[in-house]
Formats: sequence, structure tokens, C-alpha cells
Amino acid sequence: ARKQIEMIRPQHWFLLAALISLCCATAQGQGIRSHTRIAAGTTVSESQAADLTLTLSQVSVRPIQMWVRGAASIDKSGKFLTASFDPRDAKFIKVGQRVRAFTPASKSSMLQAYVTRVQPQGLRVTVDMTLSAQGQKNSVDYVVEIVSEAGNFLSVPNEAVIEEGERHVVYLQDKPGQYVPQDIQMGAQGELYTQVLGGLKAGDQVVTFGSFFVDSEYKLKGPAAADDQAH
Repeated sequence: ARKQIEMIRPQHWFLLAALISLCCATAQGQGIRSHTRIAAGTTVSESQAADLTLTLSQVSVRPIQMWVRGAASIDKSGKFLTASFDPRDAKFIKVGQRVRAFTPASKSSMLQAYVTRVQPQGLRVTVDMTLSAQGQKNSVDYVVEIVSEAGNFLSVPNEAVIEEGERHVVYLQDKPGQYVPQDIQMGAQGELYTQVLGGLKAGDQVVTFGSFFVDSEYKLKGPAAADDQAH
């Protein structure tokens, strides 16, 4: 071994020293990065989850309903309702769809109806509806809710989605008590569920009730906290 060392030419000692220095610097850099790595998620203890009634929901294919709401007036016979809608809302309305109707003063007295005609008129769309029972006496104005079935789609509950500008984020369960933020691509947003076009797969578990608490915890303990610790 001594002979081998003696055989190293003087001009090579500089290269060998530089190589050893580079290896040490690389190892040191990896150690620093391991301490400054951005946190992947946040942890919620069992006691916190119990206090918040933290709820998870599975990503799955569900029927998505779009509810279109508007003001309607009833005719003298007490059997027919007419409402005017913006075309952006009217595109979900079709003949035969179910309608729920009630007066502003008495939402508990719900009447059933169905759409009988959809007719564009200028910049608006007029919708005629037929009640299944007689309307309330001395009540001219009604609130109508038209139920439109958008179809069956991979979806999450609306409560799971946090909007941050143009981003839509859910908190995905990585393991029990551990949650990570996940950007998703949204499709149709219904009354109860939001269609997922990308970012999640069937079977994933996302936080619904308590998602804003988890989001706050992540922002307090996540990337910003990791950077503070590094400094």
C-alpha cells in the first residue's frame, strides 16, 4: 500500500484532495436538505379529531345533481308557475324535471311540480311548471328549485374542496392522522358533490368536515414552519 501511495505523482495529489473535498461537501449538503425539506403534510391527533368531529369521505362515483333556483309567479288557477332564468342556469333545465316550490313565508309547506316548457325569450329563458297540487291561497310569489341530474361521476363532497384563487385543494389521508394537500381538477359542481377530473382516484380518503382546520394546521406546521426551523 505504501508503494502504491508513493507511486501517486505530485500533480495528482491536488486532484485527489479536490475529490475528497467535493464528497464531503455533497454529504454536508444532503444533511442540510434533509432538515429543510418541505413538510409533506400535517398530523392531527386523535383528541383533536374527536373535538372537531373530523370526517373522512371516500372518493367514488356518485350521481351529481344540479339545483337551479329562481323566483316564480303562479297563475290565477293556482296550478301553473312561470319563472325567468339566465341562459347559464337554464342550460340545466329540461322538460320533465322535478321541481320543488314554496312561498318565501313558508318553506316548510313544500309543493311538488314538474317542468312543462322551456322557451328562450330575448336574453332570458322562460320556464313553465305545473304543480301536482293546488297552490296556497293568496300566495302569488314562489321560490322554485329545479333538480337536474348531471350524471354519475367520480366525485368528492363539496365540503372537502378548498378554493385558493384558481386552485382547488383537498386534504388526502396519507395514513391515519396524517393528511397531505392535493390539487384537483374540478368538473361539474352539484348541490352536494363536485366532479373530480384529475388529482384523485377512486378509493382515496379525503377530509370533509374539518378540512379548514387541517388546512390551517398544514399552513402553520408545513412549508413555512420547515423554513423557520432551517433558519
